[in-house]
Amino acid sequence: MHTLTLTIDGMSCAHCVRAATDALRAVPGVAEARVSLHPPQAVVTGTATEEALIAALAEEGYPAASQTP
Repeated sequence: MHTLTLTIDGMSCAHCVRAATDALRAVPGVAEARVSLHPPQAVVTGTATEEALIAALAEEGYPAASQTP
């Protein structure tokens, strides 16, 4: 298992946080996903790929990028 931190653009409210969290938790291999509005980021633990997580967020309308080195 690994932990990835993603910055997320386009979130403005609690509904956005919930939608992003649900999108990430639906990705196979995600054990835990914590999304925050301030700072706008997600911390995801599991075996899912960074690409799959970013794609899931983009599908919901939230562009994302990796913060994890």
